[in-house]
Amino acid sequence: MDRRTLLQAGALALGGVAGAARAHHGWSSFDQNRPIYLEGRAVEVAWRNPHAELVLEVPENLAVPAGLAQRPVPAQSASVDGAALLARATVPKRKDRRWEIELAPIFRMNQWQVPELKVGDTVSMVGFTFEGERGEPVLRVEYLFIGDKTYGLRSSPA
Repeated sequence: MDRRTLLQAGALALGGVAGAARAHHGWSSFDQNRPIYLEGRAVEVAWRNPHAELVLEVPENLAVPAGLAQRPVPAQSASVDGAALLARATVPKRKDRRWEIELAPIFRMNQWQVPELKVGDTVSMVGFTFEGERGEPVLRVEYLFIGDKTYGLRSSPA
């Protein structure tokens, strides 16, 4: 391999790593004072580390369900006041129809026994987006709702 090809390969590798690092967001990047409710259909799913992700297509008339505040939350998520968080949940002000959803690391998803989501699955969630809903439509999930089950993704089930 000549020097030019080697340099190009190195640049591509670094760009890929930088892109992956840029795509991952820690909790501190999100406005945890304003919980957001989303529901919709998964149109893309990536079940991988550093965390499972999906692209969610939300309906135009998205609304917080009437009984959300009364939905039971796992006892293991006691460090988060789940009832208060669900009571404060609101729909986003922005009108994006597709949201990038950041779930938990695969290890934690497996601990909770979250079924592997597939394209076409309908899910709902409460989580956090960037302060002022700036930037891309990204949601970091606190509670994931699949059917009648609630998963507290920031905590472990044990």
